[in-house]
Amino acid sequence: QVQLVESGGGLVQAGDSLRLSCAASGRTFSNAAMGWFRQGPGKEREFVAAISGTATYTHYADFVKGRFTVSRDNAKNTVYLQMNSLKPEDTAVYYCAARERLSSIVTMRLNYDYWGQGTQVTVSS
Repeated sequence: QVQLVESGGGLVQAGDSLRLSCAASGRTFSNAAMGWFRQGPGKEREFVAAISGTATYTHYADFVKGRFTVSRDNAKNTVYLQMNSLKPEDTAVYYCAARERLSSIVTMRLNYDYWGQGTQVTVSS
């Protein structure tokens, strides 16, 4: 059974940093693209960042460029999201997602086949 488990969320102040982790189990995703999405209160789930299977390519939503960094450790079957200079508007549940096999980066939710349960990030002003 494939599982994606996020961790690292919490309550921080504006300007602080957090690093989210997403550990995959049940199969290896070393050749598949993985992404991060978030869903704020009363909002739809939106794309945050993605990384290709070999980590050659990354892509970010405009609102996190220069602040967030996505990375992966295929030996650990884990993807990370380093979040710096956090803002109150970054408050959301953060989800990681994985494609079944394809390595190319995509930003639409429907292109991801596996999802984690999410981890809450709350940024106070």
